[in-house]
Amino acid sequence: MRYRALILQLLRQFDGHPTAEQLYLQVKEVQPTIAMATVYNNLAALVQDGQIRRVRIPDQADRYDKTMTPHDHLICDRCGRLADIQLGNFSKTLEEQLGIPVESYDLSVHYVCPDCRDAESQPA
Repeated sequence: MRYRALILQLLRQFDGHPTAEQLYLQVKEVQPTIAMATVYNNLAALVQDGQIRRVRIPDQADRYDKTMTPHDHLICDRCGRLADIQLGNFSKTLEEQLGIPVESYDLSVHYVCPDCRDAESQPA
């Protein structure tokens, strides 16, 4: 349980959406004997407890989100940068279209971020 509190604290201090490996490297600075499996197990427990969100991105490592208020994600398809966006709650619209109650949904909008667009437009 002590590791869980430390992992949660470090995640809350992290700027952005870290991977398990990024969190592991930070935890290891404080607890050098911690195993990567311990970080994964505690992240899974924090997700299960509803204290954090797991963000799954195809072909990338899962990311972890400390923000539990409803929001969506903007993902750069070039560099993998992940940002929170507020597009509103689509639950009602989904329920009307599907004709069934919607417990939750994950929306990820893919784009090419300004930094990557600028890098692509620079001559080689």
